[in-house]
Amino acid sequence: MTVMKLADDFPPASLDTWRKLVDKALKGGDFERRLVSRTADGIAIAPLYTRSGPVMGAGSVPAPEPVPASPLAAGPDRQAAGWDIRQIYAEDDPAAANAAILEDLAGGVTSLELRIAAPGQFGLPYAGDAIATALAGVSLDACPVALDAGEYTTDAAGALIALWRKAGIGEARWRGAFNYDPLGTLARTGALYHPLDRALAIAGRFLADHRQPGVRTLLADGRPFHEAGASEAQELAAMLAACVAYLRAAEQASVALADALAHIGLALAADADQLMTIAKLRAARRLLARIAEACGAAAAAHGLRLSVTTSYRMMTRRDPWVNMLRTTMACASAAIAGADSIAVLPFTWALGRPDAFARRIARNTHHVLIEESGLDRVVDPAAGSFAIEALTSDLARKAWEEFQAIEAQGGLGPALVGGLIAERIAATAEARGKLIATGRLELTGTSAFPKLGPDGVTVAAHPLPLPADLNGVRIAPLVQHRLAEPFEALRDAADAFSARHGAPPRVFLASLGPLAVHSTRSTWITNFLAAGGIEAIATDGFGTSAEVGRAFASSGACVACICSTDEVYAELGEAAAAALKSAGATRVYLAGRPKEQEPGLRAAGVDAFIFAGVDAIATLAELHRALGVS
Repeated sequence: MTVMKLADDFPPASLDTWRKLVDKALKGGDFERRLVSRTADGIAIAPLYTRSGPVMGAGSVPAPEPVPASPLAAGPDRQAAGWDIRQIYAEDDPAAANAAILEDLAGGVTSLELRIAAPGQFGLPYAGDAIATALAGVSLDACPVALDAGEYTTDAAGALIALWRKAGIGEARWRGAFNYDPLGTLARTGALYHPLDRALAIAGRFLADHRQPGVRTLLADGRPFHEAGASEAQELAAMLAACVAYLRAAEQASVALADALAHIGLALAADADQLMTIAKLRAARRLLARIAEACGAAAAAHGLRLSVTTSYRMMTRRDPWVNMLRTTMACASAAIAGADSIAVLPFTWALGRPDAFARRIARNTHHVLIEESGLDRVVDPAAGSFAIEALTSDLARKAWEEFQAIEAQGGLGPALVGGLIAERIAATAEARGKLIATGRLELTGTSAFPKLGPDGVTVAAHPLPLPADLNGVRIAPLVQHRLAEPFEALRDAADAFSARHGAPPRVFLASLGPLAVHSTRSTWITNFLAAGGIEAIATDGFGTSAEVGRAFASSGACVACICSTDEVYAELGEAAAAALKSAGATRVYLAGRPKEQEPGLRAAGVDAFIFAGVDAIATLAELHRALGVS
């Protein structure tokens, strides 16, 4: 048999050859500005990674770093049987929750998370009869149950324990998580029943009293920080700091650190950024292994359990169908990175209560990734990838620096009370918001390719959260912010305008020249306007300024936008702007930014220019004012 070596027909690849091709494509452009991006933590992402390291600017290949092994890629449960398919239930009606739970279990869900109504959050009542009703018909000796109960965790845990005992399930067979997390609760709600020291002491005693082998008693949760806008390193650092705080509390309660680690769960969010989600989860295990080693309990790190929920902040209310794509990528990334349990938020979660279809799509996301993609068959499939290994190491180092900054404040509790956490996260969120507003970070279906009109999704609202009027300790909470909210506020205002006037706000497109000439900018501006709920009055294209003026006068619009190429602007732009003003346009925009022509265009009547990189939120808000929307 002849073995064909296809690569023999091609010259060997080399970094020098690659650089020459890149230089040719860049045509003199700056390598790092064009090809190197940076994360919210300032970590550089190179266009190419080699065994020697990331390839950055011309002539700068970093000194080789050994590619580390990937310890603790997944917990023992994950290595044995894939990840746990978890679904979250936040119904205030126990019977409705039960119907959803039984349907999802029949559809392949393998564990349940009950969100309990508590100060600052909505969900099930914590009373024993409500939880018993919600879990009626569930095989509690086979199906793990996790709680999200905030300040009512001890009460809800008591109700769950009573159910296990009533069912005759011995403590050795309890499976679930109580997830007591006073620091996460304080971050999310801004209030606790008890002063901080007392709350941590209660957490330590709670762990000392509940050390059943299949139960995670406490939770070190990075998700409240993620949902408030934290970077990957900030989220990891908060989770680490919470874990260390609970280890200290356990030690005060005379619990050995190795035993405590076995009963502290870890939680992070997964978003649609595949590389950074994988790197974040892999870095988490490295960092926790370092904590465990420092505690003299290195072996306990192998039992750490990492629970992941798809990001709430990435989800959108408009065109929520796109959320299916986001959650699929997030779930796949978490699976690749070795998450032990994954909860996929239903695609309508940002709108309200998920129905049966939304829950079915959420659980089937797991099944497709398992049954059709086989992501459960390999532990840490990203190991050895130069890019993933480099990002994991860079992120772990950055997270450790953030963790040390928190510890320098006395730990996570004092850092929350003193405002350090809020200040650092707010700066990160503000920077990300600017990227979204200027289009450097696009939100599909919201800021990019938005859909005007109804999207066919109607759901009931979520229950209202209970007030967090507690006085043990009070801080400004880390408020959840979805990335799409500024655009959604503009869309809501435009919808209200439509309801009042029977038609949406409109802008007349003064397209100059034939379709082939103006279509690029007229299509772009149509999508730009739709992101603010504004309808574009499209036109075929005009050859003279007189035609522009007549068409605008008969359109009924009060605002116009000129669309064409820079060459056509040089010929017709000033005349078209003057004609629009003469025809009654209260405000005239121009798509693009022909800098050399700008003075003349402004003098002729152009009020502002709309171009790639402009602050879309500010520009659309200005258009709303011009159109009488706001």
